[in-house]
Amino acid sequence: MNKLEIHTEDRQYNLLIEQIASLASNAKKQVSAAINSTLVETYWNIGKYIVEFEQDGNVRAKYGDKLLINLSNDLTVVLGKGYSKSNLFNMRLFYTRFPIFQTVSGKLSWSHIIEIVNIDEKMERDFYLAETSKSHWSVRELRQQKERGLFMQLALGKSKEQILTLSQQGNTINKPEDIVKDTYILDFLNIPEIKPSESAFEDAVIENIEHFLLELGKGFAFVGRQYRLTVNNTNYYADLVFYHIILRCYVVIDLKIGKVRHEDISQMNLYLGYFAIDKSNEGDNPPIGIILAKEKDEVMVQYAMYGNNNNLFVSKYQLYLPDLEELRALMFRSIK
Repeated sequence: MNKLEIHTEDRQYNLLIEQIASLASNAKKQVSAAINSTLVETYWNIGKYIVEFEQDGNVRAKYGDKLLINLSNDLTVVLGKGYSKSNLFNMRLFYTRFPIFQTVSGKLSWSHIIEIVNIDEKMERDFYLAETSKSHWSVRELRQQKERGLFMQLALGKSKEQILTLSQQGNTINKPEDIVKDTYILDFLNIPEIKPSESAFEDAVIENIEHFLLELGKGFAFVGRQYRLTVNNTNYYADLVFYHIILRCYVVIDLKIGKVRHEDISQMNLYLGYFAIDKSNEGDNPPIGIILAKEKDEVMVQYAMYGNNNNLFVSKYQLYLPDLEELRALMFRSIK
């Protein structure tokens, strides 16, 4: 039994304990953050020392590829654990990737840094650096977003200037297009490639709602499934409804196991009308609709959406992780 439980009737004493506990907890967090920041900067400086040492031609001839092995052995004797050859390699890589230390956020741990510095493309690397800091990703979340090729997904269809801004600032959300991807990666659903029923598809999404929210991106709050909309005594049911906290609007998602049809687009328009007229509160922005389908006929979609709501989007999904090199090549091909 702790003191808070013993002195439940003494409110002032309980408040004193809460104040002290909060102060001590915050102090521990600050100390931990300071230690982390110091450690990251120390590793950057170690990388700098190694690079400067290697730039001496005589040193390179003498030590060659064995420098990191020798350093690892000798530093482990002097300093203990933490100086393996691979860790020293990452310290050197850290300095070469980011020769100006001030460009690196002090919020990131060494584990975050390792994930980022091992990305070869500079724009891609800069994006994950900015987005990890902005979105407060854990190392696990950062790794998942890299595996899904988030940067390439967001960059597809953008101009060179837009991609450069994306890489420098991360995913800045100002308008509906900023929260919609061309393709969503739903490998975590663990459903077969052959067509499941739409109800089974929806069940799988709900069972993996945390993963689905991560794939949707930041700002989404889950409202409900099979959301009933009553229009002239007729009931319609939207598969998934979310509220986007940043854009301040409802987001309606319809799941389709096959190819999207023109009727699906008309139905989504009805849903958006309902939420705009009957559900949105004062201060809310117009709702956004996303039809998520296995296949998408670009020409049919273009015709079916002619003159329609600008907040209606048709995206595809795939049930397996993308080939990152193929996705990267597709992105760069689109901006040539």
